[in-house]
Amino acid sequence: MIRCKATVLLVVAAAALLLWAPQARVEASRPKQESLAIIVNQSNPVNDLSLSELRAVFLGERRHWPNGRRITLVMMEPGQPERDAVLREICKMGESDLRRRLLQGLLTGDILVSPKTLATPVGVRKFVFNVPGAIGYLRPADVDASVKVLRVDGHLPGEAEYQLWIPEQAAP
Repeated sequence: MIRCKATVLLVVAAAALLLWAPQARVEASRPKQESLAIIVNQSNPVNDLSLSELRAVFLGERRHWPNGRRITLVMMEPGQPERDAVLREICKMGESDLRRRLLQGLLTGDILVSPKTLATPVGVRKFVFNVPGAIGYLRPADVDASVKVLRVDGHLPGEAEYQLWIPEQAAP
């Protein structure tokens, strides 16, 4: 009986180790990351967007919020780690692809206004605060109560299931 219990404990411990070890290797191989907060004006009725809805907003395919207000996109300047993360994680394209898409959309009328581009997180936050239909992105440390952070697929920045991350090597 004692041998049987010891064997069962050994098998359970080995199974737990086998289940845990691959996950630990995956987590150890991931670069440390900082989340990226999607922000909107406090008056915006939206609290949650799916990643595909967010992509439609950032690519100019979705032009209005549910309340009818026009969406105004604000982005950081090219080369900023936050912008690179948005292009990679949301738009699924690089900088040249985005420029080409925006130019084509403006020429065909599919995109009415190109995104506002600002140099600093403070500028992005102030713009979103002042423009009721604005949407942008910031590092969580740059967010304050003047703007609202959206959930993406039901999750907030910092939660394990959250999908928008800036790799640590891109951190300033």
